[in-house]
Amino acid sequence: MIILLSILEFGCGSLMFSYWMGLMLGKRLEEVRDGNPGAFNLGHAAGFKMGVVGATFDFMKGYFPLVYFLEKGYVTGNAIAIVAIAPILGHAFSPFLKFKGGKALATTFGVWSAITRFKASLTYAVILGILKLGERRYNRGKPSIPEIDAVLDLVGFGILGGLLFLSSVESYLLLLWMLNFVVLLYKRKNDMNIVLKAKMVK
Repeated sequence: MIILLSILEFGCGSLMFSYWMGLMLGKRLEEVRDGNPGAFNLGHAAGFKMGVVGATFDFMKGYFPLVYFLEKGYVTGNAIAIVAIAPILGHAFSPFLKFKGGKALATTFGVWSAITRFKASLTYAVILGILKLGERRYNRGKPSIPEIDAVLDLVGFGILGGLLFLSSVESYLLLLWMLNFVVLLYKRKNDMNIVLKAKMVK
């Protein structure tokens, strides 16, 4: 059962809605900003409203059908982490994009919303909001830099992990956080290298 649910979740996560929406609008997201085929670049290329639509679809594929499986009790205990990481992996390594995929932030929000009934995802959103507001003020309102945003995603998720650990949550949540962090870190390794090199040059 766990294998079947994981395969279904991976397949759901691998549906690259933002990328396909971009193609329908004549935009190739791999040629936009950092080349990430996700909702943020869709918004940058096709406008804010389309970005919101793309983010909603990317969120929902992390949220559904996971929330249904949880409510029906089809998966319990630490197995939840295995099934829950599957849609994130699907987005990050989509077979529809030759296993390259996107950075999986919106899908991560969807998964954590399903797992914690929005508590962890809202906490993460607040953390990111504070971090990115601080970064914008530090840079005096200069345009967003995708590599910096990617690093802030990681820092924010790291803070969320610390809060989960201090809250003594169930073991499957900590396991899911660790798996999720590894995926986010891997998908942002190039961004981190760019930021580190820029800091060294300064």
